[in-house]
Amino acid sequence: MTGEFPHESQPWRPTCSVDMLKLRARMLSEVRRFFAHYGYTEVETPLLSHDVVVDAHLEPFTVNADDDAEPMYLQTSPEAGMKRLLAAGSGSIFQITRSFRLGEVGQRHNPEFTIVEWYGVGTTYRDQMELTEALVHWLLESLTSLRLPNSTAMSQRFKQTTYDQAFHTAIGESVLDASLGDLQRLVADQLDGLHNSPLSNDRDDLLNLLLAECVEPKLGVEQPEFLYDYPISQAALAEQNPHDARTACRFELYSNGIELCNGYQELVDPDELQRREAAQNTARQAHATAALPGAARMKAAMQSGLPKCSGVALGFDRLLMCLTGADSIADVIPFPFDRA
Repeated sequence: MTGEFPHESQPWRPTCSVDMLKLRARMLSEVRRFFAHYGYTEVETPLLSHDVVVDAHLEPFTVNADDDAEPMYLQTSPEAGMKRLLAAGSGSIFQITRSFRLGEVGQRHNPEFTIVEWYGVGTTYRDQMELTEALVHWLLESLTSLRLPNSTAMSQRFKQTTYDQAFHTAIGESVLDASLGDLQRLVADQLDGLHNSPLSNDRDDLLNLLLAECVEPKLGVEQPEFLYDYPISQAALAEQNPHDARTACRFELYSNGIELCNGYQELVDPDELQRREAAQNTARQAHATAALPGAARMKAAMQSGLPKCSGVALGFDRLLMCLTGADSIADVIPFPFDRA
């Protein structure tokens, strides 16, 4: 993309071009048109909340209000608030908002970023894979005149690969039934001394390391690719797969090794939510991070009856990077963290 903004290095100036700002605005308008076409209602939920979804690998920004004894949290995604609306009877909804994740700074990360999140009542995670693909193709069709660098690859039918299939293709072995010792051997063999620290005794740590180093770089290279049916230990807030108890109804979308979105067939059992929050807090403490209080209001909403639904969280900035061939998230947003 071209434009007139980034021709000087002063920190007050934006890092993306004028053309990129215009493209962002046009794409956001098309996102709204897409969801209106499919009958989703646009909503807004608090950026600052007492609820915080517990994740072992995500750290929220904490805000201590002067008149409130309890800390509040900038949301890592709008999930908790949106599920409260679903339980109250909103029907299918979407939101374009900002999310915040402490410490996530890098070429593909900014602590404050734009997220598109939606929930389809009565849909499955396989339905949402189809809707995600339809959204990307809708955006490309609306922007045909711009001839975006990666439009040809992104306009193809998306590939679908199970988590276990992707590992087998990348390293020649399946991992769903692998023991801790098997995974430690695979890490030692595949990474060949690249990681000299003692091997973790946590299966998911080892799986995530293998995924990041061996599998992800090969995903979505020729065409966008869904990775689905994650291990049940990595279900987050997804339902267990009724066809394979080892896996969860969860997917992610990749393009050129970059993760673009995360989707679940949503957990509706509040007791299971409480169990998973406890497990995630245990994992956080094992990694020397503080436990989080969880999402009490979301749990109460689930107790009142969360409808069967599936949801997706899409990183808008990363999608824009993929469509335009940008090397850094700073190329698609005006003020990254170091200029905020």
